[in-house]
Amino acid sequence: MEALRQDDPRRFGRFTALARFHEGASAVRYVARDTASGEVALITAARPELAGVPAYRRRFQAEARTAERLAGGWVAPPLDTGEEPETPADGPEPLWTAAGYVPALPLAEAIGIAGPLDERALRILGAGIAEILSRVHAAGAVLQGLAPGTVLLAADGPRLTAFGPLGAAASAEARPGGQLSVRLGYLTPEQIEGKEVSAASDLFVLGLLLAYAATGTTPFTEGPAEEAARRIAGDEPELDAVPEALRELITNCLAKDPAARPTAGTVAAELALEGAAGLARGGWLPERLAAAVADQEARVLALEAPEENPETPEKAPAPVSAAASAPVSAEASEPVEGAAAPEPEDARPVDAAPVDAPASPVETSMAPAPAGSPAAAEPEDARPVDAPAPQEPAAPVAAGDGDIGEDRGATRFLNTGPRPPQSDRPTTQLSLPHELVAPPGAAPAPAAQPIPPALPVAPVAPQQPGPTYGGPTPYPAAALPAGPAGSGGAGGGPMVSLPLPPAPAPVPDPAASRRTLLTIAAAAVGGLIVGGGSVAALGSGDAAVATDDKPAPKPRRTLPGQPPEPRWIYTHPASESSPLTTAVWRDKLLVVTSESQASAVDLRTGKRLWQRADGAKGQAALAAGADLVFVASPSEFLWLSPKNGKVVHRARYTDAFADLPGLAVGRLAGNSGPVIWFTGSHTVTVKAPKPKKGKKKGKDKEVVQAHFFAYDIVQRKELWRTPVPAGRAPGAPAYRVVVDRSADVLVRQDAAGLTAAEVKAAKGKGSIRSFDQKTGKLLWTKQYAAVSPEAATGGDEDGTLYAAVGKDLQAFETDTTKPLWRVEGSDGSVFGIPLVAGPLIHTTERSQLVGAVERESGRLVWRRSTEVPGTGNAPSLTLSGSEKTLIAADAVQVTAFSAADGERLWKFQDIGSADPKGATVSASYRALAAGETVVVQRDRAFYAFPVA
Repeated sequence: MEALRQDDPRRFGRFTALARFHEGASAVRYVARDTASGEVALITAARPELAGVPAYRRRFQAEARTAERLAGGWVAPPLDTGEEPETPADGPEPLWTAAGYVPALPLAEAIGIAGPLDERALRILGAGIAEILSRVHAAGAVLQGLAPGTVLLAADGPRLTAFGPLGAAASAEARPGGQLSVRLGYLTPEQIEGKEVSAASDLFVLGLLLAYAATGTTPFTEGPAEEAARRIAGDEPELDAVPEALRELITNCLAKDPAARPTAGTVAAELALEGAAGLARGGWLPERLAAAVADQEARVLALEAPEENPETPEKAPAPVSAAASAPVSAEASEPVEGAAAPEPEDARPVDAAPVDAPASPVETSMAPAPAGSPAAAEPEDARPVDAPAPQEPAAPVAAGDGDIGEDRGATRFLNTGPRPPQSDRPTTQLSLPHELVAPPGAAPAPAAQPIPPALPVAPVAPQQPGPTYGGPTPYPAAALPAGPAGSGGAGGGPMVSLPLPPAPAPVPDPAASRRTLLTIAAAAVGGLIVGGGSVAALGSGDAAVATDDKPAPKPRRTLPGQPPEPRWIYTHPASESSPLTTAVWRDKLLVVTSESQASAVDLRTGKRLWQRADGAKGQAALAAGADLVFVASPSEFLWLSPKNGKVVHRARYTDAFADLPGLAVGRLAGNSGPVIWFTGSHTVTVKAPKPKKGKKKGKDKEVVQAHFFAYDIVQRKELWRTPVPAGRAPGAPAYRVVVDRSADVLVRQDAAGLTAAEVKAAKGKGSIRSFDQKTGKLLWTKQYAAVSPEAATGGDEDGTLYAAVGKDLQAFETDTTKPLWRVEGSDGSVFGIPLVAGPLIHTTERSQLVGAVERESGRLVWRRSTEVPGTGNAPSLTLSGSEKTLIAADAVQVTAFSAADGERLWKFQDIGSADPKGATVSASYRALAAGETVVVQRDRAFYAFPVA
């Protein structure tokens, strides 16, 4: 941190700036305090010289919305956003966002203080960032926000503060004609080859980041500067100093072929199977860093708002240079050595062919889009970020060399410190047609003026040869093609700028006049080009087109793959025991039972309505008619009022089943309408038979007797019971209803509850029992081919049974056991419990494949992967109320599919608690359908998502 400068704003809405936290290329972060509540926040404020560029404003706001969607866990929740003024001001309005302040150090600063991180800290860092990337990639987007200055190390784990190219920019500058040039700090092999970035590009940068955190330097930097691009594209990274246990994973992240890199979910699981939060419990930072974080927190809490000088402007009148590489005095008026110098307009290359790079096909039209054209049809963020702009080629985003000189903020950004001046002469030039230099009829742009360097915080010693800590060694500028400003321009790296016409002009030919994105096929053109009236592609298909310079409206569409905004989020109180069961009551209540009580949450608002201790340890709640909630507790049946949880009726087992003293009710086997089925057992004493004359009397025996019950919860009476073999202790067999038919109910017993004698008699095969619906009489017991006792089974009312057989799913005639059809599964996997829905059966496999087959023929309709790495239990399936959306829930995530064709709609991951002293969240996800809502649960957290 450092003190506020004279030209820094003092107020951001309800927040008062206290100090500078970090200065980046496109924005400055301030520590601020809410004047009313005293809450401390971290303000990200756009540089004044960039805030007036419409394209910058749109991108800044889009990245702020991404931060909102990712809020929670390792992303600080947003507190406020600077609103657009109702009436335009004379100058650009301040552009800023506020997030909760978490005491933390930027990664680059942390490495400068304590050197490389140890293996455990690396695992937590990488897993935390990978968890965020997994959520981003699940939305079909690319982050491009990783850099040593955007990743913070807090006491409980890492934090990410940038959510797109602007936040992670190595440099950003406004150019004449309403242009914006942005340069990223890291290159990937695909960018060097001029290809599109993708989710795999984020993994490459994550590999670079982890290698830097493990060694204090960035791979591929050894060797001549002019060969840096070749090394990135072709050489193997130097990872000898990386801990051996992590070397293979980081090497895989740095694979040249994007398809060979692991997914973010795989990286997160390999680094910390229990999650970053679980691994970080009890603290994770080295002592020096923990002390530095604590010291920062103490200094922030002690900060007081500086006295405002009436003559001090609230907006910075002049841009601050992020490229100056040597401290100078405040009175300096000449450009410093190595800084950008004014360049005559006619000095820029126009027709020069690129050197050492393939020709760069450039296709663009600078005329503005007419109203009603595809380019003007919707605001910038209305189109999904992973879809390219209509009829426009995707523009690959290329990164720069990372050389931005000394950062004047509290930490150094993508740099190790001051360096000797480097040559301004680029080794290659980007060839641009004449018409791209300036629009027809536009006035010549004035020559760029030298930017006065910012005051240094403190004198910095010259950099010494050898490895240093404090920032990753950037890629040399000379290795990459440079834009018109040359490598010595602001930002010190390759950039490309496109002039835009100052005003709209009539366009006779819509095909020729529509705005197109600049497509560059040359190797590693290091600039992201954003023009005043159009926005270039950001990431893999992250394209956007705006109709004018106005910011995009706040209402926004859900991105493909991005889960919809939850209607509400409910967290079960930490002071209470964890939930045991959850159930939806008549699409109105979410009823949660725990060791201590039963409670109800309003499904409309997510607010808890009541709790009742009588329902402690209860089984899943059911609807007993229209106005009562039924809960089976260990000792009684309860009927509760849905309004306040008051017990309306109760039936103690000792009273309801008086002829079965000591009855222990087992798990509910199933329900249909008002009828529930369950097993129960009790112990009876069997008298020893009268001994024969002259013999001793034998001992009485304690025998467990079990029954299968049908009970009407509306009439509150037992319908029937039938004796069944007792299972393994404590006695009541665990039954599950496979299908409820008009004449009978089919059940199977859980394999874990079979006695040793039953297992031996079964000879490796499972059994299905049929009980008469009216009397409970056992009608028959059957086995089906090679269906094992553990195999998942399901059935339908039409008399078909579906069961896992080996790796396949097979259908049988229920009453005859005749095989009907077979669906082949994936090698090494088994099917889970299928879900019958109309003419289809939805299938699930341990290999994380979900699909649909026709009930009648077994024809495969569709099959998709949830993209969860590895194998585990087969995802559990839930259909929405309309049966249009299929939800697959497993231990890693929730995935939503279109039930009809298998289109993958969205994914959701709850990052879990980041409290280092909290319990590790290891529970699997569950999904419960409630009308047009699906409630996703993971342990104590509940999310209500709208679904079709």
